[in-house]
Amino acid sequence: MIGFIVAGLVIGALARLIKPGKQNLSILWTLLLGLAGSVIGGVIANLLGTGGIFELNFLGFVVAVIASVLLIGTAEGLAGKKSHV
Repeated sequence: MIGFIVAGLVIGALARLIKPGKQNLSILWTLLLGLAGSVIGGVIANLLGTGGIFELNFLGFVVAVIASVLLIGTAEGLAGKKSHV
């Protein structure tokens, strides 16, 4: 479980590096979204039969990074709309 959390934090950091442009999210939110992306990657890997939810294999890791990038982009979009109102 601790390894899964650490992997989620690393995935959040990678997602932040991959996503281009200025980012208005705090580091904490980025890391939390990385954890959420890890869960999504684990669930998808589990559904595809390549491992369990808490076993981030290569496919789960790639899906987790992609999911984290999308989550960070969505969160930034929502945060940007609130600040312009």
